Amino acid sequence: MDAKYDAFISKQIEYIDRLDDTDITQDEIKFILTKQKGDYKLALEKIMGNKQKYLDKATLYDNEIFALEKIIKINKRAGNRYAVLRDEVQVKSYEILKNQHKMMQGILSALDDSDSVEFSKKLKTLIEKNKIANKTLVSVNYKEKLEIESHSKSLKQAKVNIKELYALLDISVDVINYLYISENIIFRLNKYSKYNLISTVLVINSSQVAKAVNPVLEVYGLSVVKLLLIAILIVLIYLAQKIIYIILESKIDSIGEHQKYSKEILNVLSIPLHRLIIVININMIIYVYNNFNSIDMLSKLFNMMYATIFTFIIYKIVKVIAKIKIDELDTQNTQIKNDVINVGIKILNFFILIMGLLVILHFAGANLTAVLSGLGIGGFAVALAAKDSLANFFGTLSILFSDVLSQGDWIVVNGQEGVVIEIGTRVTTLRTFDNALIAIPNAIIANQDVKNWNKRSLGRRIKMSLGIKYSSKSKDIKNAVEEIRVMLDLHKDIATENTSFDYKNKAVAKLVSKDDAQGIKKTLLVYLDEFSDSSMNILVYCFTKSVNWQEWLETKEDVMHKIMEIFEKNNIEFAFPSLSVYHENETRLFHTACHSQLD
Repeated sequence: MDAKYDAFISKQIEYIDRLDDTDITQDEIKFILTKQKGDYKLALEKIMGNKQKYLDKATLYDNEIFALEKIIKINKRAGNRYAVLRDEVQVKSYEILKNQHKMMQGILSALDDSDSVEFSKKLKTLIEKNKIANKTLVSVNYKEKLEIESHSKSLKQAKVNIKELYALLDISVDVINYLYISENIIFRLNKYSKYNLISTVLVINSSQVAKAVNPVLEVYGLSVVKLLLIAILIVLIYLAQKIIYIILESKIDSIGEHQKYSKEILNVLSIPLHRLIIVININMIIYVYNNFNSIDMLSKLFNMMYATIFTFIIYKIVKVIAKIKIDELDTQNTQIKNDVINVGIKILNFFILIMGLLVILHFAGANLTAVLSGLGIGGFAVALAAKDSLANFFGTLSILFSDVLSQGDWIVVNGQEGVVIEIGTRVTTLRTFDNALIAIPNAIIANQDVKNWNKRSLGRRIKMSLGIKYSSKSKDIKNAVEEIRVMLDLHKDIATENTSFDYKNKAVAKLVSKDDAQGIKKTLLVYLDEFSDSSMNILVYCFTKSVNWQEWLETKEDVMHKIMEIFEKNNIEFAFPSLSVYHENETRLFHTACHSQLD
């Protein structure tokens, strides 16, 4: 065969000619078909390996076709019909190869900026155009010309050209069929070319190991190249994680003031980042396995997983910063309450959750405009349905900004008494002194009287009414009262006018004393107060320096012992409640002493 066509086309024409022989054996047919498949595979890899060169290649056979058309016109005028037939058939053969080349250039161009679905559509469109073009070219049945008997050299060459024409039509059909079954391979090879891996891939595929193993792996959608890429990606992602972690740790060690923030954040992020790496690995494995083609549903799922992980990461970071900030507030003299930070973090976490949910819905394919519009329309109905929740939320804000109570305060509200455990966005929880937990809606607290025992800086009251017998002498009572007053004034744990206190630097309204504003009581009163039915009562009214309950009890006990000693020293006895009964018929007065135990 002459060099009218390139080596690949010439070889395929030889295979077609051999397959048309009637004396061909079954083994030869199998051998030829195997060789054809291998040739198509090598030709495709060659084209994909030199994609840009193939795209830049000028249109085939334009000069040959132009020359033949000139000759056809001359032969038509001369009446050389067989020569005209010969050249017309040859032109159509060139046109078939030209159409095939144009189709392949269109396929290569369609690979750029197309996903697999778009590429598949473009591939089918280009193939259909090629079929229509070839069908138009061969509208005449040239096989009839093969029956003509003549010694004309032009006719003999025309017959050769006719056989080649139909062989080329068969080759075109085979090429189209191969393109259909190799759609994923073309897309994958284009990705290798895009990532500058095509040369390496072709070398690996040409190795003896790949040739032996690939037929087995291809049954499962795998190949040696795919397995190597998956392994390399896993290792690279793992190494990247380790390198980034090491860099972050080294940077943290060089940070001064905010080092504790960074270390805490890095510690809490270790698990979610590890999970993120696992998800990325799975995503990349599926991407490579599916010929670098994203599956729409899986892409949405992975994007939703990424959004979930990143939302969780942001939540963790905010939580760590809040914890550190609250710990700092506990050790610093600051006016910012832990409750404000605590509730603020809860509100911030709520917004993080909402934003994360919106991102997840976006990746799931939801129309966020419609979702947000629906929220706006339904906002009024939701507000009515959740009016109690809204009231509790605004009650929370009222509590926080009014400075009525804080975490750890001992309060009495709505008939409930206990220590504030937490001021939440809906309820405030109290731990009662019998160790029960009470949740009170914040709307109730905001609209009820609240008694806060912790809103005092110095001074917890001791108030006693000491009943003494009427038989006590006035002089002894005066001495006892004065001694009690002196004892309290000199007592190390009793607040007096001489007790110093470091006032907070806080502006106070002129009509309010600093002592009342900051919860400071130093009053000390000891007086004979009243003549009651069965005793004379001495009022003892003072305040301990400590507001702690246990220390208050210890001070109060010590004061009571000292008062007893003063009474003993001054011959004063405590009075018991008594009742005098008079009988009408008797002049004697009977005194009946009724003893009762005081609480």
